[in-house]
Amino acid sequence: MLEYLNAASKRLPAGVTPTLGPDATGVGWVYQYAVISKNQNLAETRSVQDWTLRYGLAKAEGVAEVAGVGGFVKQYNVVVDPQRLRDLGITLDKIRDVIRSSNADVGGAHGRTV
Repeated sequence: MLEYLNAASKRLPAGVTPTLGPDATGVGWVYQYAVISKNQNLAETRSVQDWTLRYGLAKAEGVAEVAGVGGFVKQYNVVVDPQRLRDLGITLDKIRDVIRSSNADVGGAHGRTV
């Protein structure tokens, strides 16, 4: 980002000095909580946060965003059978497009639930 700012500053009018501010401030952080379990590991507790608590809390009045911090974010791998795809007439491009659209990273309450 700093490299982009330096390059862009050369194209700005004389006397304009761009600066970088913080990515975010603690001002908007009103409430913090921790998901702790004796029976679940960090990946499982993060999944509870991401797939259960987050959506419930986001429905509360005045909540703009619920940001998860910490834990291990669950990842999925898709292994395709090329012959089966050919038999079904499905291309790898179609598989890629469907996965990308289902993983759309959207914030706020206007995103779609997958």
